[in-house]
Amino acid sequence: MGSAKNSSTAARKARIEEMRRAERARDRRGRILTITLSAVVVAGLVVGGVVLFKKADDGSSDDSAGGKWPKSTVSKDGERVWDAKKLGRTHVAEKVDYPMTPPVGGNHNQVWMNCNGDVYNKELPEVNAVHSLEHGAVWVTYNEKAKSADLKKLEAKVKSTPYSLMSPVKEQKDPIMLTAWGHQRTVTGAGDQNVAKFFAKYVQGKQTPEPGAACTNGLAK
Repeated sequence: MGSAKNSSTAARKARIEEMRRAERARDRRGRILTITLSAVVVAGLVVGGVVLFKKADDGSSDDSAGGKWPKSTVSKDGERVWDAKKLGRTHVAEKVDYPMTPPVGGNHNQVWMNCNGDVYNKELPEVNAVHSLEHGAVWVTYNEKAKSADLKKLEAKVKSTPYSLMSPVKEQKDPIMLTAWGHQRTVTGAGDQNVAKFFAKYVQGKQTPEPGAACTNGLAK
């Protein structure tokens, strides 16, 4: 009788010990899994940080259609051209970091600048002016080096041309520049033959993403 009782007690102790070993094993596996998952998360954060840093470092941007601004080419007569189809066209509420001044396209605000022959004497929000380009407008810009006589003639040209606008851009590299969606050139003055050519080709030209879209009832400044 006593022997049977001792045997039962020993068996119970053995089962308890076995259960404890199993519990300790599960705890070890849980700790290992937690450590492994933590390492994976940390590694992912590090890799993500490196990718973001590299993206910022190489000048790429999500403001264009393909996630990176297309490179421009220069024609024989000095016009800079970008692939219009690769320029972003998403409406955004925030400021866009355009890689060129003035911008030739890219994501922009949902409200366009009035461009029905409108002449502005102050700098425009780029995100609104780019929307005007999307509608097929030509944008005449100038800095403080532009001659007054040229500006008066260009102002008259713009005022007589629907789907055009004019404004100062202090930071642009040349005194007078003409911009359309995906196209830009510098001109020597109002009498430069390229002024008439640029207007004739790009006011509601083939480059226009939204031909016929309004140039009125937008933002007036």
